[in-house]
Amino acid sequence: MRIQDLTKDNTKDLLNNLLKRSPINYMSYEKDVNEIINNIREKGDEALFEYTRKFDNADINSDNIVVTKAEIDKAYDNVDPKLLNAIRSSITNIRTFHEKQMQNSWIDSSDGIILGQKVTALDKVGVYVPGGKAVYPSSVLMNVIPAKVAGVNTIYMATPPDKDGRICDNTLVAANEAGADVIYKVGGAQAVAALAFGTDSVTKVDKIVGPGNIYVALAKKAVFGYVSIDSIAGPSEILVLADETANARYVAADLLSQAEHDELASAILITTSSKLASEVSREIDGFLETLSRRDIISKSLENYGYILVASDMDTAIDAVNEIASEHLELVTANPFETMTHIKNAGAIFLGEYSSEPLGDYHAGPNHVLPTNGTAKFFSALSVDDFIKKSSIISYSKEALSEAKDNIIDFAECEGLTAHANSISVRFE
Repeated sequence: MRIQDLTKDNTKDLLNNLLKRSPINYMSYEKDVNEIINNIREKGDEALFEYTRKFDNADINSDNIVVTKAEIDKAYDNVDPKLLNAIRSSITNIRTFHEKQMQNSWIDSSDGIILGQKVTALDKVGVYVPGGKAVYPSSVLMNVIPAKVAGVNTIYMATPPDKDGRICDNTLVAANEAGADVIYKVGGAQAVAALAFGTDSVTKVDKIVGPGNIYVALAKKAVFGYVSIDSIAGPSEILVLADETANARYVAADLLSQAEHDELASAILITTSSKLASEVSREIDGFLETLSRRDIISKSLENYGYILVASDMDTAIDAVNEIASEHLELVTANPFETMTHIKNAGAIFLGEYSSEPLGDYHAGPNHVLPTNGTAKFFSALSVDDFIKKSSIISYSKEALSEAKDNIIDFAECEGLTAHANSISVRFE
């Protein structure tokens, strides 16, 4: 990996390079995505099944679009018992964590005034799950479980089938264990459009969540407003902030854990130790000799891998907050103290035994995280993404009488005489 001194200029260059990977910059794909969406809106199932034949080589129709109980039962026969045990263990941790995020409705009252907030779960949610080369049962858990905990009435999952019209066994088992209610055998932008607008075979939902390729990401962007979405996710990222106390071998392994996702993944080390920087670079070279996805990793590191040496920890932390990475590992002498200075990160991992894959699979916090610097204003997927809040207002005549003059003055200031009249008419 390239080793550079950390400066304001190369931090700026790094950020510009990373932002090139954002799905919102791939405008050349939008024409094709919009065409798919428009065809689904106009032709419904006809277009949906035609695209599934075209892109997935699968003969899906209204009779076999929904995964059956028999298919789910058969999937259990084909799943490694060790994986099933891991799935169930992760579900326990994920559910326990997200249950602590639950919000309650509340009411406050005094002197004839009742104010409150009513929390209501969304009725229908669509969860998109990638298929083909990228099959991630862990993402099924992370998207379905918080929706289930929030109290969503029906969770509809969409994932592309193989050429025989089958869904990956591991995906089916994870979805069933997590609590998905309906599983559709459709993928791509066409699946997003079907969930957003509905067809004869696919139910229209209120919100769509879940990762996908560039077509899926842009389709979610295009249907936002007709439905809600979680985010427009970009390629995976890891940033490790380390000092001279860090274990170079551990740091190198963690950087590579994200670089193997795809050629657009980003892996960055910011350290105050030149010695550690050199050691990590050597360890990475050694690991690359043995890892199965070394070609992808090498390309990722070539394009978006950096080791930056900072003059001091304050300079390093400033850069960390500016980059606002999806995953941030703090491997310093006192990571909990370091954490107090961190403003922008999707998820923060503290200490040398809190490796990023722990968060991907097992710990419990959600691994659906903001990317491409959006951790400056977005949060991890949570129960909050599957609820909505309604304000409650109730005034007695006496309470309104005390407030009426202020309201009328405000309304008349804005030239809204009908607003003022709706208050004054009650006291004529």
